[in-house]
Amino acid sequence: MAAPAPVVILATAKHTATLIFLHGLGDTGQGWASAMAAIKPPHVKVICPTAPTMPVTLNAGFRMPSWFDLKSLDESGQEDEPGIKNAAKQIHSLIEKEESAGIPSNRVLLGGFSMGGALAIYSSLTYPKPLAGVVGLSCWLPLNKSFPQAMKSGDSLPILQCHGDCDPVVPVKWGQMTASLLKTFLHNSTEFKLYRGLMHTSSEEELEDIRQFVSKHLSQ
Repeated sequence: MAAPAPVVILATAKHTATLIFLHGLGDTGQGWASAMAAIKPPHVKVICPTAPTMPVTLNAGFRMPSWFDLKSLDESGQEDEPGIKNAAKQIHSLIEKEESAGIPSNRVLLGGFSMGGALAIYSSLTYPKPLAGVVGLSCWLPLNKSFPQAMKSGDSLPILQCHGDCDPVVPVKWGQMTASLLKTFLHNSTEFKLYRGLMHTSSEEELEDIRQFVSKHLSQ
């Protein structure tokens, strides 16, 4: 089944850069659109796609918007490798669409929350052209054992990872393990920020950090 059309927030000045932001499990593009609209610079267009609806193993097979099947939230649990790779292809095609409209890949920044953040990091590392950067909120790197061999991005991709230290859904140690792994093959371009008392959600402080990262890497 085809996914619904993405939510698009147009640039209010001359469009020279694009932010693509991916929602978490069971959400839609609408869920993050207003937050991203509030922090984007005027020359940046925002695209918030909605994942296709599919049965999710972790949720007893109930159908919901999901980028790929989530089989478990156990670090040694089985992963949906074909689904993850297929989802990354869909994100790559969104980047290519921006490129064909005249926005170079290094003016495209990927971001996402939870499962969307996981897909954003994976998609950015496996894209063969340089991107402006990636923001991963409350997330992890899927198929992490395939890296750095699977990496096509080059080793200077800027990554901002944010995680609440009270996250009951995606344990903070997942975020920390991902950050440690990324540091082994990306050269001084990764940052991991921890937010005290934050659960599996966002906060004003985190959104301000994202705003600064986006402004820096998608400057006018």
